[in-house]
Amino acid sequence: MLTTAAATLVALSALAPAEQPAPFLEVVTVNGSGCPAGDADVETDDRTFTIGYHTFLARAGNGSSPLDQRKNCQVNLRVNAPQGYTYGLARTTYEGYAHLQDGATGLSRVSTYLQGTSPTATVTQPFTGPFSDSWQTRYRPDATEIQWVPCGEQRNININAEVRVTLGAADPDRLSFVIVESSRGLVRTKRC
Repeated sequence: MLTTAAATLVALSALAPAEQPAPFLEVVTVNGSGCPAGDADVETDDRTFTIGYHTFLARAGNGSSPLDQRKNCQVNLRVNAPQGYTYGLARTTYEGYAHLQDGATGLSRVSTYLQGTSPTATVTQPFTGPFSDSWQTRYRPDATEIQWVPCGEQRNININAEVRVTLGAADPDRLSFVIVESSRGLVRTKRC
């Protein structure tokens, strides 16, 4: 027979909201012209990831080739959400440093999409020289704007980041560059 105190605890625990389970997150690939395979440091926990880049750099001037002016990096995430839950990318932030001579321009662009679909969310951060400072490009959708995986389906999340530098009217003997140092992000789950 339950005591009054035990019965109260059982009743209260039934009223407490169930804690949302954390999905298992895996960074499947990090690859592109700005991040050759194996050239990035990756850390994950249940819902977040952090990536440190070694060579993600676009540059122009000072002997740079036209191929140096645009670099990209594709990150592919696999999420194993519990049955009855869906998931989506809730946020991602890219950070780096830009040094642009007067007359040069640069940009950081981040596009996200679900496997099997076209890019559906893009954030662009432009830079105009003279500029020499740290920068951040943030993707932060509202809960209603998150690209949720259709319930019952398993799709990877893709994040394609790029940096560009255009020499423009800048001195071609002087270097201008945009470098990506790191990115991080968070995946959310919700009941179907």
